[in-house]
Amino acid sequence: MPPDPLENLAAIGKLKREPPSETEIRGLLQSGLNQLQDAQRPELSLESRFDLAYNAAHALALAALRRHGFRSEHRYLVFQCLQHTLDLSYEQWRVLDQAHRKRNLVEYEGHMEADQALVSAMLRVAREIAVRLEK
Repeated sequence: MPPDPLENLAAIGKLKREPPSETEIRGLLQSGLNQLQDAQRPELSLESRFDLAYNAAHALALAALRRHGFRSEHRYLVFQCLQHTLDLSYEQWRVLDQAHRKRNLVEYEGHMEADQALVSAMLRVAREIAVRLEK
């Protein structure tokens, strides 16, 4: 049996083992779904839709990680672990990784480069995460 990638990340200190909490997972799922719905509102600015889509994807990805009994202090790792938590394709979690880099530009340098194509891609990936979580 091949080694578990999540266990390997825990062994090197990138993830922390923590028993799943159904209350926390339900809360993250609901928060993600609410933000996902709001991110689709065309009357909001693109920047607001970007923030909502990003935060929705993060909440949903974190719910998946928590369901597996792990936690991470690094947002990028929560997205990268989607390959192992929900069998998300490389192309899908890379959309969120790209969004994470753009989010950091805003947070740390005040430079916003969101575009409609990225927001649309983030929404597609976040919806797919939600579908897989609800199964």
